[in-house]
Amino acid sequence: MSTPVPKIRIGDLLLQNGLISEGHLQQALAEQKASGKKLGRVLIDLQLVREDDLLQLLAQQLKIPFIDLDTYPYKVEFSKQLPEALARRFRSILLSEQDGRYLIGMSDPLDIHALDELQRRLNRIVSTAVVREHQLLTAIDSLYSKQDEIASLAGELEDELRESDIDIASLASGATAADAPVARLLQSLFEDAVRLGASDIHIEPDESVMRIRKRIDGILHEQVMNERRIAAAVVLKLKILSDLDISEKRLPQDGRFGIKVLGKNIDVRLSTLPTSYGESVVLRLLDHSSSILSLDNVGMPAPLLTRFRAAIQRPHGMILVTGPTGSGKTTTLYGALGEINQPDIKIITVEDPIEYQLPRVVQVQVNAKIELTFDRVLRTALRQDPDVVMVGEMRDLETAQMGLRAAITGHLVFSTLHTNDSISAAMRFVDMGVEPYMVASALRAILAQRLVRRLCIHCKTIDDSPDEYLDLLIRVTGTEPPTTTFYKAQGCRQCNMAGYKGRIGVYEWLEFNEAMTHALREADQNAFILAARASPNYHPLALTALELATQGLTSLVEVTRLVETGD
Repeated sequence: MSTPVPKIRIGDLLLQNGLISEGHLQQALAEQKASGKKLGRVLIDLQLVREDDLLQLLAQQLKIPFIDLDTYPYKVEFSKQLPEALARRFRSILLSEQDGRYLIGMSDPLDIHALDELQRRLNRIVSTAVVREHQLLTAIDSLYSKQDEIASLAGELEDELRESDIDIASLASGATAADAPVARLLQSLFEDAVRLGASDIHIEPDESVMRIRKRIDGILHEQVMNERRIAAAVVLKLKILSDLDISEKRLPQDGRFGIKVLGKNIDVRLSTLPTSYGESVVLRLLDHSSSILSLDNVGMPAPLLTRFRAAIQRPHGMILVTGPTGSGKTTTLYGALGEINQPDIKIITVEDPIEYQLPRVVQVQVNAKIELTFDRVLRTALRQDPDVVMVGEMRDLETAQMGLRAAITGHLVFSTLHTNDSISAAMRFVDMGVEPYMVASALRAILAQRLVRRLCIHCKTIDDSPDEYLDLLIRVTGTEPPTTTFYKAQGCRQCNMAGYKGRIGVYEWLEFNEAMTHALREADQNAFILAARASPNYHPLALTALELATQGLTSLVEVTRLVETGD
């Protein structure tokens, strides 16, 4: 049997040790009555007591250890003996075994019912340790990866298809025995993707296998399954959800649908592509439960943020944001629109697709099937008396000319362009066929941006061989870093062994001056490049990324990847 848990009243214990006052306790009790949460969690949420102070006091009173899960060496296979449902329900994790007794970490070791149920299900004597709740939830997410469940469901679906010899087309009715495994497989797939923070899911049939790849922090992670036959069933189900033509397998199709995953409203954009072995599908996941980032939170350095804010407050002119797909351009533009979105300003956006709904903003999605193109929508939008126009992308000459003309005639225009840096963006318009004088008159500033992976703060380690990367970076940037201490990725439970967790923006700001404008009017590319590089606020992408490495925020490997590929 488990060690008996003494009856402890959290409030009285904290009062006796001077960690809270009587007034704080009464405030927390009132909040507890309204919310139904446990008193300890209420006290922490109200910031009336520090979590560590409370947990250390509990550990001392119960004579149990207080464990830091970020450093504790629990073994994954052993810990997974505790079913995920119980781990989440009772906020617990199986840590170790000694002399036939299990040690379980709990965020609330006073929960007697949980202890009894855990002991009954594990059929072992249990001891407890107290752990931080946020560390516990992170550990559970990492521990109970959906990889095994996805593989198991794929096998189950393969067996169903083989044994019943189901016609794949009949799955469209949703009444077959195989439909349930398909639905469960997709549910597990989406849950795993959302939990890991994936932006895209790739489903790719091959000659003898099916590959599922998830893009996490810009990098694809692969899971290979031998059940190739299930690919057709999965694709069919996704097409049904997207209201696409299930009989058309020879042509690409695009669709979308919404789902709720782990309490989040996810908008799924689907794209199919016929291949030699069936249809390949890419799913873009957009979390509409999260609010749009403000400019304060997009990650711009403070001096750049000040200049960018000043630029978007101007009454007219064009501001471009450039970079490859997935570099955060849309996030930056939405942040800018949110900043200037006021009742006295009329904003119209032309997008493909509309990624987030903005209050008070007139948003139009282009539709090539009915010839609702960027230039056609933009032409009409300018008759709607806007102050600000955002064009999702400058894709062709007509759209570029119209956007630049709008910027010259009294509108503030935001748009994006796919170029490697800010300097080449201006000349791209000239290459497209736009008159140089128009580009020079309209462009006010260009922001080039990239995203590099952020080193995991829990496991990053000193890079003991940085020279192989530094030589290249010094040649590219023309600058030798002021430090010789750099960090590299290692991998731990906190980052799912990736060594990186999250991404950080790298920015290059080019604000136009008289010299640059004159060079543009003359279509003198070399003069423009020299004037741009001489601009006092110009800071190249590579140099900015290298500075992030000197601060220990990213690795030299990531900086080199940005320099070599432009990604």
